[in-house]
Amino acid sequence: MTETPNPNIIDADTLTGEMRPIRRVVIGLGSNLGERFGNLQGAVDALADTPNVWVTGVSPVYESQPLDCPPDSSTFLNAVVLADTTLSAHRLLDRALAVEDAFDRLRSDVKNAPRTLDVDLIAVGDRRSDTDVLKLPHPQAHERAFVLQPWFDLEPDAEFPGMGPVAELLAKVGTEGLVRRDDLVLEFE
Repeated sequence: MTETPNPNIIDADTLTGEMRPIRRVVIGLGSNLGERFGNLQGAVDALADTPNVWVTGVSPVYESQPLDCPPDSSTFLNAVVLADTTLSAHRLLDRALAVEDAFDRLRSDVKNAPRTLDVDLIAVGDRRSDTDVLKLPHPQAHERAFVLQPWFDLEPDAEFPGMGPVAELLAKVGTEGLVRRDDLVLEFE
């Protein structure tokens, strides 16, 4: 994965004239409460409607068993969105949180509590961050088949920043408990 799909393309901010690179973004989506598929489609639509974010691909939908969740948690629907953006990682994170809030995401002290919508920044170009607010690349995504498989479906030759080829990571993790749902197709414009 490179910092930009084409490092020679730069987008100028029309207000300030500031030059900002276009970065490839990998975003993970998940839902295990409410209208799960509708929540995922709504997230794709909201991301596609975000200024300075251009959705370039949406993976097939997968159903997965809850991982490290409270007992009796429902199964998740998961997908990955690829996009190009000139937004900073922090602005993109703000947008991801706003999309979650729009779908009534409730936050609690319970680790991995069920949720209507999860919008995770997996990678933002080659950007690195290790703050309390933003960790990039996502610190557990390289161990999660529900992220790796949909990402692999979109980009079989993708590289997880700092971890290696997505194909190798997926082979290591395996796909047990992951079911592709070809009856559910996310759309984007």
